[in-house]
Amino acid sequence: MEYAYFGGGCFWCIEASFDGLKGVSKVTSGYSGGSKQNAHYKAVSSGTTKHAEICKIRYNPKEISYETLLKVFFLAHDPTTLNKQGNDIGPQYRSIIFYSNNTEKEKALSYMEKLQDKNIYNHIVTELQPLVKFYSAEQYHQDYFQFNSTQPYCAIIIEPKIQKLKKELKKYYEK
Repeated sequence: MEYAYFGGGCFWCIEASFDGLKGVSKVTSGYSGGSKQNAHYKAVSSGTTKHAEICKIRYNPKEISYETLLKVFFLAHDPTTLNKQGNDIGPQYRSIIFYSNNTEKEKALSYMEKLQDKNIYNHIVTELQPLVKFYSAEQYHQDYFQFNSTQPYCAIIIEPKIQKLKKELKKYYEK
């Protein structure tokens, strides 16, 4: 098993985007990239810790590639908005990829360059940083969409993203 770390707005959206993907066995919401230790929601949501809301994705590279995870990530959020996804505003909602090794770094750089070359996005602002520390979010944030799918934020924001992903990447989602 390997791990990928992506942040692109609220971690509930990113978590739900990777849940159900073939080859992904666990998605954990959490925080990374900040200056404070022991990150927690109240501090991170203030925007002062410099942490981003991210997800740790445990996957089997024999079943799903890192490049496919990148594809899902870039389809699941807008990588052109700085410190913002929809109405979620602040540095904790920035688009960011944390890499664990040079191979992941090179794959992420290559994928972003390919997107830019194809003019799929105007200007990608996704940050690329080495992973230093991942802090799991509080339990009530884990599997949030799964347990709260009728909550207005989930129904209005997350559900359409999931349907779009399942339509565009049908072969990667389990039936």
